[in-house]
Formats: sequence, structure tokens, C-alpha cells
Amino acid sequence: MKGYPARMSRPSRGLSIVAVVVIFAAGPATAQDVPFFETPRAVVDTMMRLADVREDDRVYDLGSGDGRIVIAAAVGHGAHAVGIELQPELITLSNENAEKAGVAERVEFVEGDLFETDFSEATVVMLYLQPKVNRRLAPLLLEQLAAGTRVVSHRYEIDDWDPVERVKVQGRWVFLYRIP
Repeated sequence: MKGYPARMSRPSRGLSIVAVVVIFAAGPATAQDVPFFETPRAVVDTMMRLADVREDDRVYDLGSGDGRIVIAAAVGHGAHAVGIELQPELITLSNENAEKAGVAERVEFVEGDLFETDFSEATVVMLYLQPKVNRRLAPLLLEQLAAGTRVVSHRYEIDDWDPVERVKVQGRWVFLYRIP
């Protein structure tokens, strides 16, 4: 994985293990950590339904790819939505897609690292991130989000969190969580 040693020797003391974990957890996200995979329309619709997205919501999609979840929140639900994405070419594509959908004034796409982003104003957070990224992100979600904020994860659960609801659509799991 880029930015991390391909092979690490086994630490001889517990303290070394903790230090390695802290360094890994604090590191920035990379395109390898958060690759772009398209979310099928039926899954996007299910994510919106589970989160009960409404006009007064502020939806954040962490790792927004081509913008389809952000755009769906604005088009189908009238919500203001923000996409956080590492790859500038996907930000450009997202903005083009928002223009075509007629919702450019209701959405925003920000080029940035989701681990260095303030998403505390979100009422809904959407995720399609790998398990290791969800693990790293969980403490930030708990730290930044208000009680009752809905978090929806496509495909991968968030370790140690109990979903309020889980639905299988087109062979893929979608999980709904609420911040306590």
C-alpha cells in the first residue's frame, strides 16, 4: 500500500504495536484507501430511504466518487449535500453531473481528505468505504457528529457499532446507524 511499508517486522514490545497503530490511524487517506467503485442506483435509493433524507438535511458523502449519492440527495429529496473526494478528476466529473442534473446550487464537492474534514454539520453521512477505513473513521464520526445523526454504510459494517437496520439490495448490504 502506498505510503506504508510493504512488510513490517514484528515488534518485540506492546508499546511498539501501539505506536504503529497510532501512526497508521493518523495518516492521510490515499486513493488506494478509498478507491472509486460505482454504487448501483437501487443501492443509492435504498441508502436514501434508510436515512430518511429530507429537505432540511445536510448530507455528506465521504469518498463521493462521481457524485451520484450527493446528487440523489439533492434531486430526489431536496437536501443540501456535500461530497468529499480525494481525486480532482472525480470532483470535476461530479460538478459536471450536478450541472446536468440541475442541482449545482444545492451541492458542493470538496477535494480533500475525509480524515481532515470537518463534517460536524452533517445530519446524514453516507459511506462506501473499505472496512479498514470505516475503522479509522469511526472515532471521528463519534467525535464530530451530533446525537441522532444518521450514518449509512454501503457494503461494509462499522466495527463495534450495532446497525439500527440492515437491508440487502441486489446482493449488497446497506447498514443504517444512529450516533448515540
